[in-house]
This record gives sequence, C-alpha cells and structure tokens, in this order.
Amino acid sequence: MTSTPSGCLDCTRRQFLALGSLAAVSSFLAACGSDSSEPTGLGQVNVTVRPGDYLALAVVGGIARVQGISAPVALVRATESSYRAFSMICPHQGTVIAISGSGFRCPNHGATFNGTGAWTGGERTSRLFELTVSSNASAGTITIST
Repeated sequence: MTSTPSGCLDCTRRQFLALGSLAAVSSFLAACGSDSSEPTGLGQVNVTVRPGDYLALAVVGGIARVQGISAPVALVRATESSYRAFSMICPHQGTVIAISGSGFRCPNHGATFNGTGAWTGGERTSRLFELTVSSNASAGTITIST
C-alpha cells in the first residue's frame, strides 16, 4: 500500500505530484518567513556608545556601524534626540549587511532595507531585528542591548 497526501485517496499521478509540490512549497515558505526573536549569530549585546564619536550620526537619518563589539550592529539617528539600533545580520540567510546611503543592503541576495529596518526591495525577507536603545542625556551616551 502506498502513502498518498491527505485528501487524495484515489488520485491521479498528476494530482499527487501537485499536492506534494504544494506541501513542499508551503513548508519552504513558512521557513523563509519565520521571524525569530533573535537573529542568528547576534548573541547577547549590551554596549554603551557616544553618538558624538560617529560623524555619520551628526544628522538625522545618519547611520553608523557600532565599533568595539563583535556583533554587527548599526545605530541610526531617528530624530534630533532619539536613536534606533539594528542587527546588521540579514534575516534571509544570516549574511552581514552593509550600510548603503540612508539604509542597508545585503551583498549576497540584494535585499534592501530603509533606515527604520523595513524591507524595501530585492530578495523578499522580513525586517531587520531591532535592538533596545536607551539614552542617558546627561552623559551623552546610548546603551544598546538585546
């Protein structure tokens, strides 16, 4: 007795292959669209930086890669007084992305993201993983953590 997909007890070879292909594609797409709470390879991040040390952050919309930590993290100046931080690990396949103008680009698959971490084009994927940012105005520092 051969095994058949659910709902195909007496189906043709063509129907069997169509249902099997549909099941395989559905599984693949579900895996591609998964949104984990922490990107692969990022690990635990807890770093304090001075935005004034990064020339790119002198203007709203500026983006700088945070130095001094092993995890690739970008800091974005969102407004005059607020910042956002993103993992620079592409959610598609874990490649380290690059800062490109006012956003980001994956060198392997061409996925592009804007300064808010949203996917904007290229290989379809989810948005960039955003890290927690807290500021200490009196010290002039930003703490980034997962």
